[in-house]
Amino acid sequence: MTEQNVDAAEIDKFSALASRWWDLQGEFKPLHEINPLRGDYIQQRTNGVFDKNIIDVGCGGGILSEYLAKQGALVTGIDMASESLEVARLHGLESGVKVTYQQITAEQMAAQHSNKFDIVTCLEMLEHVPDPASIVRACAALVKPGGHVFFSTLNRNLKSYLMAIVGAEKILNLVPKGTHDYEKFIQPSELLAWVDKTDLITQHMTGLHMNPFSKQFYLSEQNVDVNYIVHCQKPEG
Repeated sequence: MTEQNVDAAEIDKFSALASRWWDLQGEFKPLHEINPLRGDYIQQRTNGVFDKNIIDVGCGGGILSEYLAKQGALVTGIDMASESLEVARLHGLESGVKVTYQQITAEQMAAQHSNKFDIVTCLEMLEHVPDPASIVRACAALVKPGGHVFFSTLNRNLKSYLMAIVGAEKILNLVPKGTHDYEKFIQPSELLAWVDKTDLITQHMTGLHMNPFSKQFYLSEQNVDVNYIVHCQKPEG
């Protein structure tokens, strides 16, 4: 299953949008707006990322990868959309932020570089592959003993359907229509069950929310009904 864990339609979808990854008013505007929240959460949960070896799984155009590299991390970004990676490389040249990008699956990377990374990030990616549990296993293999893994994805329930698809795609036009497939949304219980089948230990979970009036995003443990982040850690030794 490893090399086949790629959805060609998903790759094509993001490839078609590749040139707009860094348009702050374009289709990826929400990702830019939540990026500092996610980056700060990762920093807080790992006691800082400076000089740490990080792999960003499903890095897209490099929004999170560059953010972490700016904090002094040594970042590798992997993705299967070649156009997105090319945009990420070009933007890195423009910004002067050094990230190493590779077109390779998480499973292939894990086979070649197990127990290598201090931190593994896999944000907004699990809902875009045929076998998300395989990605979870790969991330668990990639991280060093004592290291940290972060997953973020969308919950599957009526509220998330109304907010992520009806609201964000069809009414507010925050993201392009067809960005999300509700059937691929992942309930926290499902994600945690996949984590439990690895040697990772779940440490924390929080929800990502948007204030409907100010359109500002914020993190809160109050609920994880729509978008949520899970922090896991591999035991030492």
